[in-house]
Amino acid sequence: MATTNSTIERVRSLVVPVVTDLGLDLYDLEQRGGTIRVTIDTPPGSPGGVDLDTIAVATRLISRELDHEDPVPGKYTLEVTSPGVERALRIADHYRREVGKRVAIRLSDPSADERRFDGLLIAADDTSATILLDGGEERVFSLASIDRARTIFEWGPQPKPGGPRRKAGVSGNSSKKPETSVSGGEDHDTEEAP
Repeated sequence: MATTNSTIERVRSLVVPVVTDLGLDLYDLEQRGGTIRVTIDTPPGSPGGVDLDTIAVATRLISRELDHEDPVPGKYTLEVTSPGVERALRIADHYRREVGKRVAIRLSDPSADERRFDGLLIAADDTSATILLDGGEERVFSLASIDRARTIFEWGPQPKPGGPRRKAGVSGNSSKKPETSVSGGEDHDTEEAP
């Protein structure tokens, strides 16, 4: 484990300047077996996510840096990705970054009466996360007690430009035909690793 941690820290020291120069944040860095996964994202509050062109540029730059410095012993696969629309929450920084979003958590203790909770993440610090549950109850969870957590992306129609339309039949004029519309696909940032 010490070798993995020191390897990850060496990789982090090489990746952070590259990602920062691109105007991005290092969301997560993991080593699983022979794969180094670098998860990058736009800064919090940015209007969009990371697009595929940006991931491609980041991959080339990070790969070049790792090839030059060779911080990982043996063979490995570099994977550069975005966190996607439903993001895993693994460390305190992830929870702090996602305050104000819906989350789903599963507790580590299999003997707990309730293990799964969904709600609005309303606060987070180094050791805990506070969730406003769907029933209106606020619950504070120790991060150490959480086995898995992720944000919940709420799928649904996006509001149309120019505001909401009047619903058919509301005006009371029955001689008018109800308006119908067909909308095309919606843009969603879903660049996730295969």
